[in-house]
Amino acid sequence: MSASARYPFSAVVGMDDLKLALLINAVSPAVGGVLVRGEKGTAKSTVVRALATLLPDLDVVDGCRFACDPADPDPRCPDGPHPEDAVPAERSARLVELPVGASEDRLVGSLDIERALTEGVKAFEPGLLAAAHRGVLYVDEVNLLHDHLVDLLLDAAAMGRSHVEREGVSVAHAARFLLVGTMNPEEGELRPQLLDRFGLTVEVAATREPTERAEVVRRRLAFETAPEAFAAGYAREDAELADHIRAARKRLPGVVLTDAALRQVTAVCAAFEVDGLRADIVTARAAMALAAWRDHTEVTSDDVRDAARLALPHRRRRDPFDAPDLDEDRLQEALDQAGDDDPKGPEDAPEEPGGPDDSAGSDSSPQESPESAAPDDATTSPPPSSDTGHQQEEQQETSGAGPGQQTGDTTSEAGEPYRPRLLSVSGIGQGTPGRRSRAETPYGRTSGARPPRERVGTLHLTETLRAAAPHQRARGRTGPGLRLQSSDLREAVREGREGNLVLFCVDASGSMAARQRMRAVKGAVLSLLLDAYQRRDKVGLVTFRGRGAELDLPPTSSVEAGARRLRELRTGGRTPLAAGLLRSADVLRVERLRDPRRRPLLVVVTDGRATQGGLDDALRAGAWIGSQGVQSVVVDCESGAVRLGLAGRLAATMGGTAVRLEELGADALSGLVRHTRHRAA
Repeated sequence: MSASARYPFSAVVGMDDLKLALLINAVSPAVGGVLVRGEKGTAKSTVVRALATLLPDLDVVDGCRFACDPADPDPRCPDGPHPEDAVPAERSARLVELPVGASEDRLVGSLDIERALTEGVKAFEPGLLAAAHRGVLYVDEVNLLHDHLVDLLLDAAAMGRSHVEREGVSVAHAARFLLVGTMNPEEGELRPQLLDRFGLTVEVAATREPTERAEVVRRRLAFETAPEAFAAGYAREDAELADHIRAARKRLPGVVLTDAALRQVTAVCAAFEVDGLRADIVTARAAMALAAWRDHTEVTSDDVRDAARLALPHRRRRDPFDAPDLDEDRLQEALDQAGDDDPKGPEDAPEEPGGPDDSAGSDSSPQESPESAAPDDATTSPPPSSDTGHQQEEQQETSGAGPGQQTGDTTSEAGEPYRPRLLSVSGIGQGTPGRRSRAETPYGRTSGARPPRERVGTLHLTETLRAAAPHQRARGRTGPGLRLQSSDLREAVREGREGNLVLFCVDASGSMAARQRMRAVKGAVLSLLLDAYQRRDKVGLVTFRGRGAELDLPPTSSVEAGARRLRELRTGGRTPLAAGLLRSADVLRVERLRDPRRRPLLVVVTDGRATQGGLDDALRAGAWIGSQGVQSVVVDCESGAVRLGLAGRLAATMGGTAVRLEELGADALSGLVRHTRHRAA
């Protein structure tokens, strides 16, 4: 579809915050981009792509592949140096899309290795970062982007340059772009480093108003029927927006950030306890851009408030299970407090707190936030339970309650999360890059070399020269130059870490509710979920109680969803251990068909008792899972002085390893210990 047929920006219904955030960045790209969070089907991508038609055209050096500005060309441009009288050319600003599955070479560019070695020239093919320079780099599903690409984006966003290093050959070029990402939080969160690089964030949800929904559908159908005619109907409004952006850019250098406004910015950031000073800088820049957009000569309190609403929510998260949000009452209180402290009006300023006449009951004094009142120690291991005998557990099981029934159901709070041991899959995988198990990855430690399977990824120079050396005389070499053929090329084999599918199979029967055991179990699984987030895993949750098992959380990259389901988990009923294992095996079978390269790790959390279906059935189910090559860890939740050792029997049958619940923490033994072992094929 042509650019003129792109869905018009002004035709988008609602989503005022998203449109405002994009316009702020269009006025001042230094704000740092926008992260758009929202459920599927909310037109996130449509709005972002529509922004491209509003951006002012660029003057570039004619023939420069890196979009150098004729007024200020990059002195280190690979296509330079450009003459002072370089011919300018005008073109539209580009919106470059980065696919989630893109390679490193596609992002940063690639070198012609054969020409570099044989001719000694830097034959560089620019990548997407070069194409996005002075434009927009758009990443749909940015939360699914591989870690090695995230690292490259972080470097480019921080330095404004992209560096390409290939076996002693170095190329660098300017890469300043407006970074816009969209994501569905249900599919997982972003790494904190990349999250902080986005200047603003917006939560998008579909309207629940029937009239607005009908208008959205009506406009979308009209666009699909006649896109050119539909776009023409909104051309005037889009042109006015584009003119407004150009005018605001011209006004921006003259906007004054007064001391009072700056004090409000810093007071708000301090009140919400954000890390570092990037939030203060971004909020100030966004407030100035808003003032320019609203034709203000000075930044107002309203500008600061609206900028803070967009710049702070994603910077307030203290752990991956926190949802980005901002208390607007607290925001207004911080703004008012900063205004009351204005030194220009001492007669109106409140007395210093703690002074002789300080009123201890003032309603306007800042209160301690719930976050600051939380305990600091997050490494406490689950407390051991006292032994009251297995008879109490049997009394708490209800023989007739199924997974969905309420008889005997209870809910317990989760214990404090802590740092668990590293549970990993043995062997060398080839799955999605992550941080759990060993695997061949596009980055990491070089462990060998091999002929390229398709195109050369990372050249192994030494092995390439060694392969070519014996053939130089036969190839007629007479001078100092090395004669290479494609058959000589060797690519490096690199070993790094991969993310796995960690499937939790959790016993939610009545015996687990006895003696407050479920609180410790929830704390342990919550800790493992947090660990899975940090290691870029997919997670799933199967629970069993009563007469059957349920898939409470299908495998997903969203550990937040797993934590939410875990906190809501109810316990009660008998223990259908075999049903839980068979349900887990079925989930793993389906996931193996969907994603065959991602290796699974089954974590069974149980005391090993099987009061529904019998222990023999559970052991047979475990043996069958082990025969399918699934590596497993059984977290033994049995407590008390008398232990039956049933979880250990289950682990041995599955070919896995049993770990006691109280030994799951990383501090239980010195160092990180791997609990899975290599099984014979």
